[in-house]
Amino acid sequence: MASTGLQLLGLLLAVMGWVGGALVCAAPLWRVSAFAGGEIVIAQVLWEGLWMTCLSQSTGQIQCKTYDSTLALPISAQVSRTLSVLSLLLCLFALLLGVAGAKCTKCLGEGAYSSKARLARVAGALFFFSGLLYLIPICWTAYAVVRDFYDPKVAAPLKRELGPALYLGWGAGVLLLVGGALLNAGSSPPAVRETPTFGGGGRSNPLPVVVEEKEYV
Repeated sequence: MASTGLQLLGLLLAVMGWVGGALVCAAPLWRVSAFAGGEIVIAQVLWEGLWMTCLSQSTGQIQCKTYDSTLALPISAQVSRTLSVLSLLLCLFALLLGVAGAKCTKCLGEGAYSSKARLARVAGALFFFSGLLYLIPICWTAYAVVRDFYDPKVAAPLKRELGPALYLGWGAGVLLLVGGALLNAGSSPPAVRETPTFGGGGRSNPLPVVVEEKEYV
């Protein structure tokens, strides 16, 4: 029962990380315009994400626009898109395997305990790998934002700050890592009980019996 609860907890955390990762991937809040330098402009705030940019004005009006061309984006944005989508697809595949391999489901029948444990362990490994894969674009974007912010060669209007989506992305990645680890730990194969043998002085293999054949005339 303890392993079943651990397995369900890991699966729940992994699903929460997957849903949070999907929301972060779609949100245009990865980078926010920074108020750096001597001039402070509060009339509008620029939000940038993987798929679109949004301009928020002081009047409350928000205008969003998707990027015109994917190939025109920087290589970091293209790689971040690819890794994020690949991580979310792996999470979907891991979720299907995790549900099929959970001890509380009957997808593979009653007696397929070894197969279910194997599927659940594979699902946990995929969730863990997806978490690592998802954290790469988050950390890469954060590093680029901090580097450009402290670079004196970058003009003040071009400086950006860490958006709230990056913090949520770190949380989603940690949920995927923890959920995958718990799912793998709670999916141990069933223990095989050895049948005790009685008699024979504790020997498991009996001595061979030799039968002599007599020839009658």
